[in-house]
Amino acid sequence: MSHSTTTFAPPVDHVRSPRFRWGQLVMGIVCMAMIANLQYGWTLFVNPISEKFGWTRAAIQVAFTIFVLTETWLVPIEGYLVDKFGPRPVVLIGGLLCGLGWVMNSFADSLPMLYVAAAVSGIGAGAVYGTCVGNALKWFPDRRGLAAGLTAAGFGAGSAITVLPITMMIKSQGYETAFLYFGIGQGLIVMLLALALDNPNKYAKRAPAPGATHLQQTRRDYSPGEVVRKPVFWVMYLMFVPAA
Repeated sequence: MSHSTTTFAPPVDHVRSPRFRWGQLVMGIVCMAMIANLQYGWTLFVNPISEKFGWTRAAIQVAFTIFVLTETWLVPIEGYLVDKFGPRPVVLIGGLLCGLGWVMNSFADSLPMLYVAAAVSGIGAGAVYGTCVGNALKWFPDRRGLAAGLTAAGFGAGSAITVLPITMMIKSQGYETAFLYFGIGQGLIVMLLALALDNPNKYAKRAPAPGATHLQQTRRDYSPGEVVRKPVFWVMYLMFVPAA
């Protein structure tokens, strides 16, 4: 692939409204914080589930494996849907699935149901995660590292600020109530924020700007079919699955 050094500036719309893209970034960070518990908060529920049903921890953790696989492996498909339909419907449905998955967990009385709930929430989390990170890069072509870093930080911060409330609710009202209330709350917040997300592709035209960051870019965008035929895509794809 041939490369050229290109100077980018923010989308032309942001020349008129410089705060707009920051608002989009903040909403993406909040969405990331809302789905963090699906991954990082899971361990808080394993022992209570095991104590109630007598299932082994290994059997319960199969649900987490299913969650991670559906969260990560389906992101390319979800990214394709974002490019086609925009971020709003993808995050909206993702938030719905995230909430639904935890609501299902609150009623799960069998391992198969727990596994199905994990798959549902994993698909939702992947849709939200992939869209928010992708949007951050699209809104900030001149500050990609900062935008991606802040968005990723939101994913970790979300679990940090809610671990204590979830733990207290599990102890006082049971893990089922924690699944139910936090699932509904987190899902609703993501869905409401999704309604305010805008499509950065509408402002895809870039104008040269003095002093902007120089980035190595290909001369054209590759279609999904072309991307999957590139070995480097599969190398990166497989690298990130164990990391998740």
